[in-house]
Amino acid sequence: MESTLGEGSAELLEQLKSIVGPAGYRAGSDIEAKNYKDVMGARSVPPVILLRPSDTQQVSDILRACHAANQPVAPQGGMTGLVAAAAPLDGEVALSFERMKNVVEIDRFTSTMTVEAGVELQKIQEQADEHDLLFPLDLGARGSCTIGGNLSTNAGGNRVIRYGMTRDLVVGVEAVLADGTIIDGLHKLRKNNTGYDLKQLFIGSEGTLGLITRAVLKLSPKPSSQVVAMCGVKDFDKVANLLVHAQSYLGSNLSAFEVIWQNTYKLIDEHVPHATVPIADHYSFYVLIESMGSNADRDTELFIETLSKATDQGLVEEVILADSDTKIKNLWTVRDGAAEVYPGVGYMHTYDVSLNVGDMGYFGEEVEKRLRIVWPEAILGLFGHIGDGNVHIIIRTGKDTADHHLQIDEIIYGLIRELQGAVSAEHGIGLMKKQFLSYSKSESEIALMKALKQTMDPQGILNPGRVF
Repeated sequence: MESTLGEGSAELLEQLKSIVGPAGYRAGSDIEAKNYKDVMGARSVPPVILLRPSDTQQVSDILRACHAANQPVAPQGGMTGLVAAAAPLDGEVALSFERMKNVVEIDRFTSTMTVEAGVELQKIQEQADEHDLLFPLDLGARGSCTIGGNLSTNAGGNRVIRYGMTRDLVVGVEAVLADGTIIDGLHKLRKNNTGYDLKQLFIGSEGTLGLITRAVLKLSPKPSSQVVAMCGVKDFDKVANLLVHAQSYLGSNLSAFEVIWQNTYKLIDEHVPHATVPIADHYSFYVLIESMGSNADRDTELFIETLSKATDQGLVEEVILADSDTKIKNLWTVRDGAAEVYPGVGYMHTYDVSLNVGDMGYFGEEVEKRLRIVWPEAILGLFGHIGDGNVHIIIRTGKDTADHHLQIDEIIYGLIRELQGAVSAEHGIGLMKKQFLSYSKSESEIALMKALKQTMDPQGILNPGRVF
């Protein structure tokens, strides 16, 4: 089924085509499936037109025209999201940032990088590395996700425990409002206390309040040391105490604390052929700890001492140390493999939730118990960035898994509500979680969010129907 536009659409389409020029749009069969096929399989509606602006002014002109015509717009980044937010709904125009891929500037004196919204995360990481700097945001989809999408969803990833979420890695943004107004906040000032921090309106708002077109990103000094270990741990109480231990001894050097439940570890071993698990699968938990610092010899010595004391205290049963680039890559490949088991297992629903670390042991046991009451033979696994309170759940109830997603949602998010957690830790709300927003937000918070939306996008043309 192809999307259709309303009355006056022919005139609007010609106007939009003239704004971006022949290279700036695709229509009909020229639109690739990646621009409309939802990752979660929720829908597959080709838009009437895919707009591919080349600069901020074109984005402004597009939104001004769509605002005047009351035409809904679905903004797109790398299309790697997991909450059905970016694929267009029927009647929407798709706007992709895939032609806005320029790294505008790297300023080593302010440790910033200015980029357009369509630049892939991996390119930003590589550009920073070439200047002996680090952009610490890191996701499994680094090669295809774009910084605009990362900003719009406030992405998290592997190193939040040390560097924070995406919103913590931004100095300024340029964004375009629904009516085409350009908000130029592209400054490099780390200290800028001049009224409201407007960039935070756009970061994490999933394209519903305005479209981020460019950003000034914070870079950090490039670490000169990196040491990684995989630890086998008996129970979650020891996992939690190991986290406190690592934070106490490693301090700011602790850059990742990733935990894989035994159920996921076994799935990685069985279904991810390019990942070689380093420890036998008889432990309840597997913890990947990473240290990054500025003195290779001293940092490695401190890391080994930290793990040695953890072993002496009975927090860790077995340790595999990776002290070379190849060994480090191999351990991270195992961790990344947690999100790559589905080709071997079959279609799986993916969940991303946040809760207090002290509740995670109970959560892991209780959520599996509740799910197995309904689906005794379900294949499921848990893993996550436990250092910052984020756990992921993957589940396959059978060939009809997709048909049961709302029932699975109720079980998982119901438990999250009981524990006063968040139904989304880092993937956003999109379409798939909006009916559960009230499980984590109060009525007054949601009312304020809706008031902001009404003020900034009164006609509701920006990503309508997402978030709430």
